[in-house]
Amino acid sequence: MAKKIVAVNAGPRKGWNTDTLITEAAKGAADKGAEIIRFDLFRLEKYTGCISCFGCKREKNKGHCVCKDGLTPVLDAIRSADGLIIGSPNYLSELTASFRALYERLIFQNLTYNTTNPCCNQNVIPVLFIMTSNAPDTMYTGLVQNYQQTLNCFVGPTKTLISGDTLQIKDYSRTDWKWSMFDAGSKQKRHETVFPEEIRKAYEMGADLV
Repeated sequence: MAKKIVAVNAGPRKGWNTDTLITEAAKGAADKGAEIIRFDLFRLEKYTGCISCFGCKREKNKGHCVCKDGLTPVLDAIRSADGLIIGSPNYLSELTASFRALYERLIFQNLTYNTTNPCCNQNVIPVLFIMTSNAPDTMYTGLVQNYQQTLNCFVGPTKTLISGDTLQIKDYSRTDWKWSMFDAGSKQKRHETVFPEEIRKAYEMGADLV
């Protein structure tokens, strides 16, 4: 039976950095025989982050978020998956609000507040966590490590891929934007030389999930 890998894109832009790396990671897993179940969070029905109802803390609901909305099929799919690919761009030194909404509900449903058994997750799976950023790769190492540590504890062993100094737009010379902060040539050169290597790495890391 083929392994099920859930791929979650928490970025809004189709065909750009985060979407590309998640797509390649999923392709790597698919080429190893996995079934891919993909979700694009910006295209789901309305949803929220954790509403602190504590329904998941009741014994009969352990490990299950009881809030029903657009994230419910995502959480259900992850709960029965054999691996998870999840990625987000960095917005203002954090990940997107869409990522945070899923992250809150994914983690909190497995948190028991019990010192003996703090996590009730019954389906420990490998995770590939991808973050893209306009800033250099090294700027948010600590942020990514924090997410990695929590995912390790409540979902499963997590590997990370950071793509920094990304190309945000195709034309930095547009006079109506006046973006004087960036070296357009350097951005483009990195996109043509380094980003393809990150795409290759995403593919290989996706394959390794299977």
